[in-house]
Amino acid sequence: MLFVDSTDPKEIEDIFAWGVASGVTTNPLIFARESGGADLEGRIKEVLAVSHGHVSVELVTEDETAMLEEAAGYAAWDEERICIKVPFGEVGLRVAHQLSQRGVATNVTCMMSFNQAYLAALAGATYVSIFSGRVRDTGYDVRPTIQQTREQIDREGLDSEIIIGSVRHMMDVNDSLAAGAHIVTVPPPLLRKMLHHPKTDEVIAQFAAAWKNRGA
Repeated sequence: MLFVDSTDPKEIEDIFAWGVASGVTTNPLIFARESGGADLEGRIKEVLAVSHGHVSVELVTEDETAMLEEAAGYAAWDEERICIKVPFGEVGLRVAHQLSQRGVATNVTCMMSFNQAYLAALAGATYVSIFSGRVRDTGYDVRPTIQQTREQIDREGLDSEIIIGSVRHMMDVNDSLAAGAHIVTVPPPLLRKMLHHPKTDEVIAQFAAAWKNRGA
């Protein structure tokens, strides 16, 4: 599956019209880049209105009690569709576990290793997010991490799904899906690049020209 990694309602609406997206992910960095001084609640509600599936909203507090309160506020915007994005760590695991016990969807994020993803899955995360580009930045191939995580989830019958984020190239999408990721979350510019192949453009142009010139 593909999610859209964006906070831009227009881009999200356009891509959902293709019929290929199943959810949306956001994070504070994307929000700061795309939304400027926009109100978070207002912008997320705009995103909800033009999409379907889970919309991940990331916690920015760091204390356990504060994180749980923040999560409750976000979940109230749409209890069925808001997915609480929880930064990985000891506190994050405690928060994700408590939210999962309350039936709140969670996306444990910023993970770089099998160990981290496995712990998040055991804690009950709905999604475990592995950051492909960030792993590659350290000089490692992310595919074994994805494969090992998927195999362990399947072996133990855990309910978590793997989301691959921080994708920068079309091959990141291809490699992640081939390695066993359930979902890749992709920025709109990269999704648009996935539309194109020079040979496809050439053949369509040939067909159009042949039809236009028929009988000439």
